[in-house]
Amino acid sequence: MAMWQGAMDNRGFQQGSFNSFQTSSSDEDLMDIPGTAMDFSMRDDVPPLDGEIEEDKSYNGGGLGSSNRMMDFLEEPIPGVGTYDDFNTIDWVREKSRDRDRHREITNKSKESTWALIHSVSDAFSGWLLMLLIGLLSGSLAGLIDISAHWMTDLKEGICTEGLWFNHEHCCWNSKHVTFENKDKCPEWNSWSQLLISTDEGAFAYIVNYFMYVLWALLFAFLAVSLVKVFAPYACGSGIPEIKTILSGFIIRGYLGKWTLIIKTITLVLAVSSGLSLGKEGPLVHVACCCGNILCHCFNKYRKNEAKRREVLSAAAAAGVSVAFGAPIGGVLFSLEEVSYYFPLKTLWRSFFAALVAAFTLRSINPFGNSRLVLFYVEFHTPWHLFELVPFILLGIFGGLWGALFIRTNIAWCRKRKTTQLGKYPVIEVLVVTAITAILAFPNEYTRMSTSELISELFNDCGLLDSSKLCDYENRFNTSKGDELPDRPAGVGVYSAMWQLALTLIMKIVITIFTFGMKIPSGLFIPSMAVGAIAGRLLGVGMEQLAYYHHDWAIFNSWCSQGADCITPGLYAMVGAAACLGGVTRMTVSLVVIMFELTGGLEYIVPLMAAAMTSKWVADALGREGIYDAHIRLNGYPFLEAKEEFAHKTLAMDVMKPRRNDPSLTVLTQDSMTVEDVETIITETTYSGFPVVVSRESQRLVGFVLRRDLIISIENARKKQDGVVSTSIIYFTEHSPPMPPYTPPTLKLRNILDLSPFTVTDLTPMEIVVDIFRKLGLRQCLVTHNGRLLGIITKKDVLKHIAQMANQDPDSILFN
Repeated sequence: MAMWQGAMDNRGFQQGSFNSFQTSSSDEDLMDIPGTAMDFSMRDDVPPLDGEIEEDKSYNGGGLGSSNRMMDFLEEPIPGVGTYDDFNTIDWVREKSRDRDRHREITNKSKESTWALIHSVSDAFSGWLLMLLIGLLSGSLAGLIDISAHWMTDLKEGICTEGLWFNHEHCCWNSKHVTFENKDKCPEWNSWSQLLISTDEGAFAYIVNYFMYVLWALLFAFLAVSLVKVFAPYACGSGIPEIKTILSGFIIRGYLGKWTLIIKTITLVLAVSSGLSLGKEGPLVHVACCCGNILCHCFNKYRKNEAKRREVLSAAAAAGVSVAFGAPIGGVLFSLEEVSYYFPLKTLWRSFFAALVAAFTLRSINPFGNSRLVLFYVEFHTPWHLFELVPFILLGIFGGLWGALFIRTNIAWCRKRKTTQLGKYPVIEVLVVTAITAILAFPNEYTRMSTSELISELFNDCGLLDSSKLCDYENRFNTSKGDELPDRPAGVGVYSAMWQLALTLIMKIVITIFTFGMKIPSGLFIPSMAVGAIAGRLLGVGMEQLAYYHHDWAIFNSWCSQGADCITPGLYAMVGAAACLGGVTRMTVSLVVIMFELTGGLEYIVPLMAAAMTSKWVADALGREGIYDAHIRLNGYPFLEAKEEFAHKTLAMDVMKPRRNDPSLTVLTQDSMTVEDVETIITETTYSGFPVVVSRESQRLVGFVLRRDLIISIENARKKQDGVVSTSIIYFTEHSPPMPPYTPPTLKLRNILDLSPFTVTDLTPMEIVVDIFRKLGLRQCLVTHNGRLLGIITKKDVLKHIAQMANQDPDSILFN
């Protein structure tokens, strides 16, 4: 989950003769935010005449009511101007303004010619075409991952002699020697002991199988961590914390690139097959977002606009959950509830379409051979009783306690990994955890099987044809109720399974803490669901036996007669899985819908809702952050949580920079600074933007200019404009005054000036400022007093202030 330090340090922008300038963003970056401030850009505060406005269409003196563009762009924009450095936040307002300008231009041109009309229609249709491609690619990759992981998981135990490409289940499907009691045993499937020493009996054969199981697990884990370390450091972890941050407007170059997609797809199969306590569902969201980001480059509308691209990534996240759980509607709600920062209605429709296409593609591939999208799809037939809400709520309490415990311990371990020598040896850490997991897992059949198969086993509603130990009841076949299995006394197999599941529960709880966050792809959905499913199944069997032996108790006699099918242990497992997943992630609505889509029954929504809400309440009482938000804070990402309320009575002047006794704010003047003066400021500071004022004496605001745009524009002018030297005057005004003869030509940079930066007064309450930053996606706003510029508040300043008010370390915010 944590970023590789080397990737984080790569934050500079250098070009041409400006290699000597320090252009990397500091901790006190200033950002370019267009907004709704008054425009003081005209010299002497006199607006131009109507004729001048008609001659120069770029005039932006209309304030809020102006229908012109926010910024004064050149007819031929300079390459690089208006783009963003790595590990910086995008300007949502400017990106949306650009898209509106682009759309307005296409609409106007569509009336001029048939070709322009066709271009307009294709532009409108491109979004839906992109969703179709994302769904097809995401579904195909998910099917490939499912099939490959299933085969490689079984490879640890043996191979199919009829065809090496068959996994255990497929190998025995067409065998004529399979019995009801031993449906997983067939002569076509050979364990490693049968292949190496020609026998499957005895202690030595057990040791051979044990050794090969551990060896394959270590090999898979070593390949996974090595590929991640060498080729794509960003392919590690779940990816959801980083995707949440990216969707909020943060730039992480390469995180959604083609190498990350390729390596994450390969190493996800290896990591799941190694038997570690992790899942593929979270990383599938990352894989789908990589698909969306790569496909965006095929469409100019999304390639050149960061805000539009994030709408696509929100839809891709929905497609990822759709193929992870076979839950298209749950995927859309997950994107809306958990990961998306900006989610307009248009994105909702497109997310639904992308999730639909992805689910249809995965269903067509049919990776599990059961016509289902997931391995643990189940259908329950017995209705639940009102009294059962009590154990369901108990499962919710357990889920909340587990979630809070996991988050605290996992974050403490990840912080230790970041701050000690442990973080320098990711390969050794992965191999040690894998070895411990494999050695402990092999003797127990419930830890030896894949976690998805374990959940499927726990969700299963016992029928007459089930040979599982969990369905080993006495007088099993002595029933006249068809395929339904009534409540019966638990047999030896059930009691043996209970002990094994209890040991599995302890192991999963402990080992998952150390597994999540290692430098391999690792999801948390499946391990969390496994913990809850085990606890739920244990409680369900206990309730079932209690109802059987004490059916005359008052709590049972009104609705459960002796021999009736009253309690469904598989339902308890499902409710427990939802409770633990909710406790870790703090999801509610999307979680219930995902679990509902897994079971296909509306009847069990109330138990799921009760458990999910109880889990969230208990977990929130012990800690406000879910696991993804906790990892965002651990990594220092500039994520401004929209769900939290800011209730402190501070003012903008308490947060702005500069503070009292600090050096004055670094500004540029609109018409009195030379190229050399600006280059000196760029060299001596590390700010990523500068306010432009009328003069240093008046401090009346004109606009705001980005450091990156300044460097690129000056470099471009030196190359293409004759006579520009260090003594050339830089003008940010509409018109430059007549210059005496023999003076160097001036450099007009009004085209890169943001004429309407967002401003607040020094007495604005911080709760309003925080709300503005959240709802407009601002990077910075300027602070004024009686029209004079006083200071600046960046997004990082807001996050530091919130952390300080919450008694947290404000220096944990690393980026702007």
